[in-house]
Amino acid sequence: MDHIPKIENAVAAIRVSSAKQGTDGDSPEAQKEQLERFAKTHNINIKKFFIFMESASKVAQPMQEAVDYCKNPKNDIQLFVIKSIDRFTRGGSYSYDHLKMQLERYGVKLVDIYGVISSQKVNTLEHLGVSFDWSVYSPSKKAEILEAERAKDEMRDIMSRMIGAEIRYSRMGYWVRETPIGYVIEKIETPNGKRCILKPHPIESAWIIKMFELRCRENIDDHQIVEEINKLGFKTRIDYIRDPKDRTKIIKEHGGNALNIKGFWRYVQNPIYAGVNVQKWNNGVAVKCKFPGLVSIETFNQANRGKNFIAEENGEIKIYKKAPPEYLIKKGVRNPDFPYKKIVMCPHCERPLIGSATKGRLGKYYPAYHCDKRGHYFRVTKEDFNKTITKFINTIDIAPKYSEALVSAVMTEWDIREKEMNRDKIDFDAKITELKTQIKMTVDKIKMLTSEIAIKYLEEDIVKIDQQISDLLVEKEKAETEKPTDMRIVMEYIKYFLDNMEYLLLKHKDPILRANAFSVLFDEAPTYQEIDYGTQDLAYFIKLNEFFVRNKGELSAALGFEPK
Repeated sequence: MDHIPKIENAVAAIRVSSAKQGTDGDSPEAQKEQLERFAKTHNINIKKFFIFMESASKVAQPMQEAVDYCKNPKNDIQLFVIKSIDRFTRGGSYSYDHLKMQLERYGVKLVDIYGVISSQKVNTLEHLGVSFDWSVYSPSKKAEILEAERAKDEMRDIMSRMIGAEIRYSRMGYWVRETPIGYVIEKIETPNGKRCILKPHPIESAWIIKMFELRCRENIDDHQIVEEINKLGFKTRIDYIRDPKDRTKIIKEHGGNALNIKGFWRYVQNPIYAGVNVQKWNNGVAVKCKFPGLVSIETFNQANRGKNFIAEENGEIKIYKKAPPEYLIKKGVRNPDFPYKKIVMCPHCERPLIGSATKGRLGKYYPAYHCDKRGHYFRVTKEDFNKTITKFINTIDIAPKYSEALVSAVMTEWDIREKEMNRDKIDFDAKITELKTQIKMTVDKIKMLTSEIAIKYLEEDIVKIDQQISDLLVEKEKAETEKPTDMRIVMEYIKYFLDNMEYLLLKHKDPILRANAFSVLFDEAPTYQEIDYGTQDLAYFIKLNEFFVRNKGELSAALGFEPK
């Protein structure tokens, strides 16, 4: 650099490509130390430091903020000092030239500590005592342009190597993206070197597994499942939003929320939990991962109920998506006024009946189950429909030879539920221990910080974590104080319901649960004509579950229909 006889004011700009690089790699402190040493030896007064933690390969250049500062004459800036051109921009010669010309227009010289940029100007007509814009040039201009293009090419080479390798390893079944909830990343030795795989998270994995288990049971709806998972302490992961101008500053955070119904659907439909990767980099091809999922493929398929189906064909993984039936497209299927509209089918097209109330000329509403707009017409009033349901239920009883099998099945399921409850209690302790560890680590961070803003955010984190611990302790105390259910009482209830099945089917206060219990009677959904007791000729074709028999009726029928 040319000798500077007097002290000149300068702006020093520091840039790293990301917040992670700024904290783990190319430290801004190291660049600042180099710039201060350079300024001291060249008689430069640095009035302001600008620190950027973002990529400079985008159209919007981060250095523009520092350039705008220099353009203000009130700031009295003569020099713009950088470590090197690749720290100034990676947008190539166009971005470099655009930024530098703005500085030159306001009399600010761009200087790098490596000496590639020269402040020397040469006038090719100086010997004649005249000058033009085209006759004055910088001898180092070509070298600067080449360096700017080299910085851009280097960025392209780095990204091509990194992203190309990630795509390749992703297609081989390894994991290269952000860790999904329920998993943690682990590096292992493989034939392809050290690669990343996913392993079950010690706390979160239990939440995901529980979601699939509860949905496979099909005896509670999705909203009830969400409530059960939240009782286990489910919280989404916390992400931090950083200041776009200073990536070291955290301006807010989001996450730490309870599970909602949409989030539940996303988790249940994500094939990564069955050990199958379908991310964009795989060109739409499903890849079996090099690590097992949290649940088996069979459990995944059962929980998704045919909407998403994973199949292995000739050693390849295929995922099939089935369009939802027409009756599920509209919202509000849990209508207590018409609970059987998904349970009983139309006798003409064998598709689910629709329930609605038609307004008459006198303003009175006439509720009915019907099937129309399908090329035919079928309608039965709600009153007659309910009478038909009641009449049919009164003809059904438990087949005597299956009573013991039902009791045995209940006992088996009871044992499974007891084990799950004990496992959930253990999860409470593990989660509380993890949260206490987080508090301790946060306190240790506060001891090393001097920024009041950073300390404030960490203190808020501690308060939130402490509240989570309190909530979990309350849930744990509830679970521990609950008296274990006496199996003798349970068996008495079972015997009562076996002898009085019409209570569940006709007298339960929730019409939706009544309809769900009614659907259990059948292996396949019946049509209205099939359950109409007056239609004796069709009794043989009703696909009644083999656990039940008709205790009234004059005709002999298929298995499960013989009179007592």
